[in-house]
Amino acid sequence: MLEVFSKIKKFMRLDMQRRTLLIEAFFYLGRARYLKLLPFEKIAPSLGEQSTETSINSSIHYQMITDVSYAVITASKHTFWDSSCLVQAIAATRMLNKRKIESTLYMGIARDEDGSMIAHAWVRSGSLYVTGAETMNKFTVVKTFAKGPVYKQGFSSN
Repeated sequence: MLEVFSKIKKFMRLDMQRRTLLIEAFFYLGRARYLKLLPFEKIAPSLGEQSTETSINSSIHYQMITDVSYAVITASKHTFWDSSCLVQAIAATRMLNKRKIESTLYMGIARDEDGSMIAHAWVRSGSLYVTGAETMNKFTVVKTFAKGPVYKQGFSSN
């Protein structure tokens, strides 16, 4: 119980913009978790243009991108549901899209130490990685979804 009060106190010490972003992130994480329950073919069109990326050279919204990243990653640690990498990635792209900030959602696959296939999702906006950056280098990109100005990739979307 003491831990709950400590977290509430910490939340109340944040400035209003951070508190608002955390609440918004919590909402988008819940919505993304629901979307993850649906067949992927149904949600894929809403993720952006398939097999494309946004520019890596654009980070004019640096502060907002880092604030969205902080909010999604922090809120994901306090949800009552599983906020996996894909849930975080969908939430982050929705929050950035709402602010008219371009982003690319990446999906990758790899094999774990037992040889089983594993998947990971992460988001990049400009040169900044918003979610999932900590393990992205272990994965081979199999799909990308871009929101905003895009350029075509050289790999198949299937």
